[in-house]
Amino acid sequence: MKNFVFALFGFFITALSFGQITKEPVKTEIQEVEVDTAFTDTIQLEEVFINRGNFEYIDKKDFQLLQNRVYRVYPYAKVASERLTFLNKNLEKLKTNKEKKKYFKLVENYMENEFTSQLKKLSRKQGQILVKLIHRQTGFTTFDLIKDYKSGWKAFWSQNTARVFNINLKTQYQPFQVNEDFLIEVILDRAFSMGRLVEQKPAFDIDMDALMEHWEKGKK
Repeated sequence: MKNFVFALFGFFITALSFGQITKEPVKTEIQEVEVDTAFTDTIQLEEVFINRGNFEYIDKKDFQLLQNRVYRVYPYAKVASERLTFLNKNLEKLKTNKEKKKYFKLVENYMENEFTSQLKKLSRKQGQILVKLIHRQTGFTTFDLIKDYKSGWKAFWSQNTARVFNINLKTQYQPFQVNEDFLIEVILDRAFSMGRLVEQKPAFDIDMDALMEHWEKGKK
């Protein structure tokens, strides 16, 4: 039963990989019991400035597009991480593997009914960002989460299918190494401080001051 709870993500991303991934949607409507503005509001993009460092990281329009995508998918990664914690606590109370499998199946069916149709509406790029944010919030790649619960073969098959849509389930979130990940972290930090997104601590520490200094030095 090691890492049994990670089966949640086997479904969560498999639905994204195997579903029909659409072109970037202009507007979408998502309903979720978790209160989060990114799930209930139409996103109104505002003027965006990175006010630390005298250099340009990305074209403003591209930055706004990335911001829109992050706003769209971050709540999924947040909710999924919360469900993992909840599931883990409940599974620890169950005594036998049979009880745990039965309980998990019930939760998996609920998650499928709740999220499958919404995940299928994500664009390829949104799917790529979701995979990164799942790693940010859980500390595990989506590939490893599927492998831990389903099987190595299921993870392999899921990875091959996802790659058809240009999604790599092994992708890690690396804001100190990957410029896009750094920009995502800037967007998240700003959204949290403005109350635009509900903050959930990542699975690993991210020092924003050190991150900004790292990229500022790299641009000199």
